[in-house]
Amino acid sequence: MHYWLFKTEPDAFGINDLIKRPKQTEHWDGVRNYQARNFLRDQIKLGDQVFIYHSSCDQVGIAGIAEVVKEGYVDHTQFDPESKYYDPKSSPDKPRWYMVDVKFVRKFDRVLSLQAIKANAELADMQLVQKGNRLSVMPVAAREWAVLVKMANE
Repeated sequence: MHYWLFKTEPDAFGINDLIKRPKQTEHWDGVRNYQARNFLRDQIKLGDQVFIYHSSCDQVGIAGIAEVVKEGYVDHTQFDPESKYYDPKSSPDKPRWYMVDVKFVRKFDRVLSLQAIKANAELADMQLVQKGNRLSVMPVAAREWAVLVKMANE
């Protein structure tokens, strides 16, 4: 099993939206960065655990956990001219973008703030806290995962 962090803006789709979905499951669409796409397409596997990270909001940080329940497949929103994720350079025979399905596991009692994450010396090498890192999908080391879950439980 591997661990990941998926960034989202809670005004668009947050952990509470995932909780409200049928079977508390939803596809994770709209990723439009090639490195993040490669993670979705090639590396994220069934059963992997995911931190749901809220960004561009009042309480920036990790809101909870989801699990990957369907591995990478073609993101259909790239073909829909009405979608904000439409990509006219993409076609069904040569898709550019992929997504996975995630299922809600747990909502933290409080958002684990980016400030608290940055303040923890054990997380100094975490990709999330590195200057200039803006990826919406990123790996989390098993050791980092354990530290973050412990922090969320305190």
